Amino acid sequence: MSVTAPSTRGHRWPVVRPWLGIAARLGLAAVWLIAGASKVSDLAASGRAVNAYQVMPYDVATVIGAALPFVELALGVLLLLGLATRLVAGVSAALLVVFIAGIASAWARGLAIDCGCFGSGGQLAAGQAPSYLPEILRDLGFLVLAGFLLIWPRTPVSVDGWVSGEPVVEDEDE
Repeated sequence: MSVTAPSTRGHRWPVVRPWLGIAARLGLAAVWLIAGASKVSDLAASGRAVNAYQVMPYDVATVIGAALPFVELALGVLLLLGLATRLVAGVSAALLVVFIAGIASAWARGLAIDCGCFGSGGQLAAGQAPSYLPEILRDLGFLVLAGFLLIWPRTPVSVDGWVSGEPVVEDEDE
């Protein structure tokens, strides 16, 4: 006769999930804040990095490149505060999918560029090899964080929680 202990997995998830959520929220906030801060001091270089992907006209690429650091900083601040978390997670996920597609496209077309994700980016010097696979895997990891927040946006110590006044830990019956 075999006796098994009752599963505690279902009992722990409602307690652990909010803390995983805050880790995902703050981790993704750090990513956006670092990415935006690394580019905001040289918007022209950010524009050149976007243009290096060769998917849009130069003028459009430079405008997008100049705006991108501010979008990243705004996403980071909102996530840091825990304000509009599900919306910000959705925008983050969409932006990350665009980044992954851009890197994959550059790789497939044989371009030798630095993604520009955490700096100026652009064409690589002769003899330098791009690192597309690690960049895609990294962004897929960030996409997992955004996906977690899309599903479970309520986290401890957040403006969303303060405004709603609802407890973050749900009962198992919900």
